[in-house]
Amino acid sequence: MISALGRPSRLSGWFRSRKSRIVGGALLAVIIAVAIGEALGWPFLAQPVQHLLSDKLNRQVSFGTGLTHAENAQPSVKVFAIRFIGGLRLTASQFDIAAPEWSKNPHFLSASDITLELRYLDLWRAYRGEPLRVQRLEATTLDGNFERLADGRASWQFGESQIAPPLKTELPARSMLPVFAKLQVASGVIRHRDVPLDIDLVAKLSLANGASATAIDAASPATPAAPAQSGNSNPSRENIFQVSATGKYRGQDAKLELRSVDVLPWVAADAAVSVPLTLRLVVGRAKLDFKGSATDASNLGGFTGRFSLQGPSLAAVGDPLGVTLPTTSAFRMDGAIVHQSDTWSVVVDEATIGTSRLNGAFTYEAGRSMPLLTGRLGGARLILADLGPSIGVSSGSKPKKANGMVLPDRPFDLKALRSMDASVLIDMGELELGSKLLETLRPLHTHLLLSDGVLSLNEIEARTGQGNFGGKMSLDGRALKAIWTADLRWDGVQLERAIHQKRANDAPPFVSGRLHGGTTLQGAGRSTAEILGSLKGKYHTELSEGAVSHLGIEIAGLDVAQSLGVFLKGDDALPVQCAMADLVVDHGIFRPRVMVIDTKDSAIWVEGSISLATESLDLRAVVMPKDFSPLTLRSPLRVTGNFGSPEISLDKAPMGRKLASAFLLALINPLAALIPLVDIGDEKAANRGAEGCRKLMERAAPKKAAKAGAK
Repeated sequence: MISALGRPSRLSGWFRSRKSRIVGGALLAVIIAVAIGEALGWPFLAQPVQHLLSDKLNRQVSFGTGLTHAENAQPSVKVFAIRFIGGLRLTASQFDIAAPEWSKNPHFLSASDITLELRYLDLWRAYRGEPLRVQRLEATTLDGNFERLADGRASWQFGESQIAPPLKTELPARSMLPVFAKLQVASGVIRHRDVPLDIDLVAKLSLANGASATAIDAASPATPAAPAQSGNSNPSRENIFQVSATGKYRGQDAKLELRSVDVLPWVAADAAVSVPLTLRLVVGRAKLDFKGSATDASNLGGFTGRFSLQGPSLAAVGDPLGVTLPTTSAFRMDGAIVHQSDTWSVVVDEATIGTSRLNGAFTYEAGRSMPLLTGRLGGARLILADLGPSIGVSSGSKPKKANGMVLPDRPFDLKALRSMDASVLIDMGELELGSKLLETLRPLHTHLLLSDGVLSLNEIEARTGQGNFGGKMSLDGRALKAIWTADLRWDGVQLERAIHQKRANDAPPFVSGRLHGGTTLQGAGRSTAEILGSLKGKYHTELSEGAVSHLGIEIAGLDVAQSLGVFLKGDDALPVQCAMADLVVDHGIFRPRVMVIDTKDSAIWVEGSISLATESLDLRAVVMPKDFSPLTLRSPLRVTGNFGSPEISLDKAPMGRKLASAFLLALINPLAALIPLVDIGDEKAANRGAEGCRKLMERAAPKKAAKAGAK
């Protein structure tokens, strides 16, 4: 019974043992087969892998069977080998990926003597639409065609996405090109044509083995930075990786020369090693020389070093970078730069714009929904003429035009105001206003803000002529026409200092005293000329503790006798009892409500208009004497014409009547000819004409006292 019962048990154990041996043997055979396959590189899988990749990528993929490199190149690898354990590793004498059907290029990628390593996780992410991350790509030769159309189709998109790409209303900020942990190519050519980014470049790659690392020092004149160690145990003998690219970038000629120790920083996925490199970039007439280090030169990751930048205008640099910078005179700047992630940090040691001398420190955050520029702009001297092109004045050209117009009429670049935000503190030692007649502002402080297309200068503070100048201005560029507003004030500006009036023989200035006032204006247009021609608002200024040239007053009144007397004894300063200009502005036309200078000798008031819309003048100055003069031709002065060629003349009717009367009386008696030229003066009439000036000054006195007390 036991024997009968035990036999099946032994039999069952024998079967189980045999099954285990079979399974174990089969598993061992599989392991041995896999090991042999991995060792040999699964050569029989060349055709299946080729068909599989072609199907998955929706492109023709092929492996060559012969050698394509030159005889003097490095020895070739095996014709085909692929390994799967730990990731996908492929070696082949030739590897080709066809271009998409819509492309006219012969292929997307063609390489000889290739070694390619990919992680399965990276392949899965690429299948989900992320950039393809390649752990390693080595080749003797490489020829690639990277292109993207305006509708978003790109040659580096594989699978179904290349057939029916989604419609895009906005262009991406950067290309979704493959990234590499290690790229090593003895020689290669990459063509990159990107319609959304307006790029059309051809880059040649080369790797020189065993070159001296110090050879990289000759690549750029920029001041060297202390680069991080590359991690190579023998830094004196390195590979020198070189890239030379030419073509177009945003419609401008572009040229790039890059030299790097080894190839790691050129295109890196997760590289943390900082490798020395030099870079020379020319876009249009803007030139950049850089020397430092980087961990990822394709996206400028870990980009740290010294730079030298120059060009015909700051805007020529800002346009390729997508940064809003003003149009200026020719410039050059030197400094240090650091790029981490999407943030650029720049310290400008010295910047020369025209004859201006500036410095500053800035941070540009490109990764925000709206890029942001922050920082500080300072310097010893800023000359307004160097920034003239930013308001439409062409640098180095005469402002006067053939038609006599002088106001700048070049259209604003309003689109640039909407491409980024900014917050920059400006602190200048001095600002030269571009005229030898005007004193330099010393110092100048303001806060520049650019937000949602609105550019403003807030908290303007400056000193000139021992007085203060301040206020705020803004330019709203959100609509088709820019809206400009200004709220400015000046207080205690000493005219004889603010306006240079040096005269011969130490004669007193034509006008002196302290100027007070302010203006609020608003206009709209596509250029400076259009804005000024549409201005609305008010303008008010007055002179206290003032004096004017006595000779100037007599000449203005055509008082021959008194002018001769003052000239013989020497000019002196005539105290001003009241001087004021109160104007209203409408559609660019300034019209005085009160514009008068009142002295003990005469009162002068002005009427008429100044039109910024037509750049024309139509002013009439009337002089009312307060004292007796035996010989005068008093007649109103007229100022007409345009800003480019003003004309000063006398009102012919009053003077003609006087001369006609003098001529007729001379026929009777020569002495009688003097009678029409005698002016007994009319102090009461003159005072009535200046009464409005005094009332306005009396009305403004309490306000001025309150402001002085507040300070």
